[in-house]
Amino acid sequence: MKNVRLYQNASLKINDKIMLDEYASHHLSRVLRFPQGQNITLFNGDGNNYQALVVAVKKHCEVEIIQSEPNKSESCLNLTLAQGVARGEKMDFLIQKAVELGVNKIVPIFTERCIVRLKAEKLEKRMQHWRKIIIGACEQSGRSIVPELLDALDFDSFSQQDFGQVFILHHRAEKSLLECEKTQQATVVIGPEGGLSEGEISHLVGKNAQPLLLGSRVLRTETASLAVIANMQLLWGS
Repeated sequence: MKNVRLYQNASLKINDKIMLDEYASHHLSRVLRFPQGQNITLFNGDGNNYQALVVAVKKHCEVEIIQSEPNKSESCLNLTLAQGVARGEKMDFLIQKAVELGVNKIVPIFTERCIVRLKAEKLEKRMQHWRKIIIGACEQSGRSIVPELLDALDFDSFSQQDFGQVFILHHRAEKSLLECEKTQQATVVIGPEGGLSEGEISHLVGKNAQPLLLGSRVLRTETASLAVIANMQLLWGS
C-alpha cells in the first residue's frame, strides 16, 4: 500500500493518541478510504517523521504515534525564492515545485511589471491558499520541515531588507552559476511575466546583488524559477 504522509499542526509524541484535523481525516477516510489498523506517516514541521497506527477511521480519524525518526531529506543549501507574483495557476505551480526542489523560504514580491495586484483581503486569501500548496508539496515530496511563506512585499520594501547573498536572474547578465563562488545560503530574485525592470535590477545591483545568467534563452518566469533552483541544488545543495 502507498505510504501516506499527512501534515498535522500539533505536538506529536510517541505513544500519544491524537485525532487528526478535519482535512487529514477527510482525506484519509473519504478520499483514500484508508483501512483501520494500517500505518501512516505524520509530520508537523519539526524535521521528524512520525509513524502512526490508524486506530479509527471516522469523521475524525484517530491515530497512535508509535515511532519517530529524523527526516534527512533537507538540502544543505539554505535557499530563499523571492518571486515576482505571477498570475493564477502559474504562481501556484512554481510555489509547489519550488518546495519539492527544496527551497526554505518563499517571498512573494510585487514588482513594477506585476500584472497581479491584490488588496489586503484578497491577498490574505491568496497567502492562505499558497500555504496549503506548500504543505501539500511537503506531503508529496517527503519533506518534514515546512518552508516559510513570508509576507508579500512591494519591491521597495523587499530591497530594504537583508536577505543575505542575493542573485538576480537576468537574461542579459554575464555571469553563470558555474562562475559563482559556492555558498550555503542564497536568495534568488525572479521577476513576474514581464521580468524585472532595468531600474529594479540596477537598484538591487547597487545593494551588492549579483546578476545571474541561466542560459542563452529567455525563460518564462515559472520555468526560470524551477531551473535556477534545480541548478543551485545540484551545484551547492542536494
